[in-house]
Amino acid sequence: MNEDKGAIKKMMIILSKGTLENVYAAFVLANGARMEGIEAEIFFTFFGLEAIHKKKLEHLHVATVGNPAMHMPTMLGGLPGMEALASHMMKKEMEKIDMPEIPEFLDILTASGVKLWACKLAVDMFHYTRDDLYEGVEAIITVGDFYKESAGEGVHMLFI
Repeated sequence: MNEDKGAIKKMMIILSKGTLENVYAAFVLANGARMEGIEAEIFFTFFGLEAIHKKKLEHLHVATVGNPAMHMPTMLGGLPGMEALASHMMKKEMEKIDMPEIPEFLDILTASGVKLWACKLAVDMFHYTRDDLYEGVEAIITVGDFYKESAGEGVHMLFI
């Protein structure tokens, strides 16, 4: 009989978007897993790499165009300054609830044991190097390597 009743043992989070709301979603989920004693790993691919790119991670924005949750017409979201305004407002609200900024959150995640992986294909495509990335990134790995990391019972994969 299976005693763990399908318990989650590891969360494998794939982050493909570099918007503020998506990066925070991935970070909160990984942090929450660790707080529950669940292993967590994040695989940063495509624009998700911006969350671990040293020169870009402090300049992430909220997506105002094509984001139905913004409750504004697409045309309005595309006006100059709207993305910056929305990002500023979101950061102010997060500050009120003591949400750490991206660099600090990365430090918290790595200190708690969350493994951070950069996608080799995306790193190569954007012409990044290891030196461009946050120091806590474990390695630049292939999708196949990520799947090997995902092996085992009780592993759940989430795409953001």
